[in-house]
Amino acid sequence: MDDQSLQNKWDQRYKASEPGTGEPARVLRDYAHLLPHSGEALDLACGLGANALFLARRGLVTQAWDISNVAITKLQAYAEAEGLPLHGRVHDAIGHPPAPGSLDVIVMAHFLERDLSGHLVNALRPGGLLFFQTFTRACVTPAGPSQEIFRLGDNELLRMFPALRVLAYREEGTVGDTSQGFRDEALFVGLKV
Repeated sequence: MDDQSLQNKWDQRYKASEPGTGEPARVLRDYAHLLPHSGEALDLACGLGANALFLARRGLVTQAWDISNVAITKLQAYAEAEGLPLHGRVHDAIGHPPAPGSLDVIVMAHFLERDLSGHLVNALRPGGLLFFQTFTRACVTPAGPSQEIFRLGDNELLRMFPALRVLAYREEGTVGDTSQGFRDEALFVGLKV
């Protein structure tokens, strides 16, 4: 799928939705106590910005990047109305990753581009945090992408960021009672030392 087709797909998806209605990713909610009191953050592939809004409300100067012009336009208007330190931008992070040493926090949820891993680590300042959550190949429910390439293999998320100190990791797969727990996804919080 070319960039324009991809942008059109996501623009259509976000037309009927509004910012401020979604929940931030579980990795961010569960580990919010690890966030710094100030600094610069990035919500990469932000969609309508539930993670970005969460970060900005906590006082972080937050960039929100997405390929969808519809999502960014709605998110920016919402953030301005609330007076939040949030700056939305239509941006292709794959072609133009964040600058080295530019961020204190990066959040990437429900987007998987393995080639960005090294760029994300480099973009963190010392003491910076990466919050990452996405779908795994251990499908308990039909949630998430249908193509296996867009899902993590077993423990793959742990191997994607070897330069970061692991602060939190969770991936339950299909072990035990699959009607309970955290299924279909893996989450990771890493610290750049």
